[in-house]
Amino acid sequence: MSDRPIALDEYPIHQAPLSMRQVATSDRNAYDRCIFHVLDHTGRALLIAGLGVYPNTGVIDAYATLRLGDRLHAVRASDALTDDRLALTVGPLTITVEEPLRRLRLTCDPDPSDPDGLSYDLTWTASFPATWEPHHTQHRGGRLILEGRRFVQAGTCTGTLRAAGERLTVTAGEWTGTRDRSWGVRPIPGEDGGRAAAEAPTEGFHWIWCPVRFDDRFVMVIVQEDADGHRTLNEARLVRDGAPDRQLGWPYADIGYRPGTRHPERAVLHLTDPARKPLELTAEILTSSPLALGAGYPPADDWQHGTWQGRGWTDRRVYDLSDPAAHPLAAYGVTDHAARFTLDGRTGYGVFEHGSFGRHDPSGFTGYDSVAPGRTRRPGEAAR
Repeated sequence: MSDRPIALDEYPIHQAPLSMRQVATSDRNAYDRCIFHVLDHTGRALLIAGLGVYPNTGVIDAYATLRLGDRLHAVRASDALTDDRLALTVGPLTITVEEPLRRLRLTCDPDPSDPDGLSYDLTWTASFPATWEPHHTQHRGGRLILEGRRFVQAGTCTGTLRAAGERLTVTAGEWTGTRDRSWGVRPIPGEDGGRAAAEAPTEGFHWIWCPVRFDDRFVMVIVQEDADGHRTLNEARLVRDGAPDRQLGWPYADIGYRPGTRHPERAVLHLTDPARKPLELTAEILTSSPLALGAGYPPADDWQHGTWQGRGWTDRRVYDLSDPAAHPLAAYGVTDHAARFTLDGRTGYGVFEHGSFGRHDPSGFTGYDSVAPGRTRRPGEAAR
């Protein structure tokens, strides 16, 4: 690779005395990526799409999954990272920034050999200003393994989606879009965790990430807790156009799980307004998409982000979700749930992203095989 300046070096945007080709860390886990959620208000469809750059492994990759009925349609692509960092395209998947922080175009080209496969052409338009999430860090032993800067935003989508021979028209009044943008250091598969991983394994992890769009406001809730319930990440924020953001207290969640699983069916997030008035953000799950299937999040066993697949790699497949036991790893990853929310008499739509595995004392989960009352999960059986 040439050591000459690249096009971005022309602009006064440097944060370190390095070319914009390089990041200011030698950590192989450096990343820069995004995720979009597009969901219809009936729960019929949930599209998840993202793209990531991994400068120290030389990889750019992207994915899209569409939950439609009991089928999850997935497209994944990976390639060698080039010096053109403004080209957000990998194989058939492209993100075009038409107006920063305001309007983006998402496209997935159809497969010439399978015209009934997943494809789309969507315009994502912001309804509210982007807002920062809390600075996110995680340690294993004495090592910082995750440090991310993130912002989140809610909006609407218009365009078309195609899959399984169906054509879905995406309209602003009947569909909602959310997105998250993050960069920093985040674990990529293929690294030996060393003594810290062997002698201090994670006992449990409990996570809620909840962006919700209402007509006149956007609400963001984040909860991350250790096995004993210790809160390591916390956010409850109200965003309105033309008004200062408001904090909504220390959120607590009551989650109603499907018996015998850790699959949420409903939830109440208890918030507090600046006048100390209690608020209840309720979530009714409409449809769900496990990120370990198709989207490349751990513990996926067919492809994960940042891993070298060779040049010009594209993979398309369809997962059958009618039999939960067919995908046992999905029970130990994060799942994105399209949901209908209510707050103070308003109805909104967004994502209830949840992952709970291992011990979590506040929920009564005692270990990795522990589930909500109803029946005991058999070894290797996925949460339904």
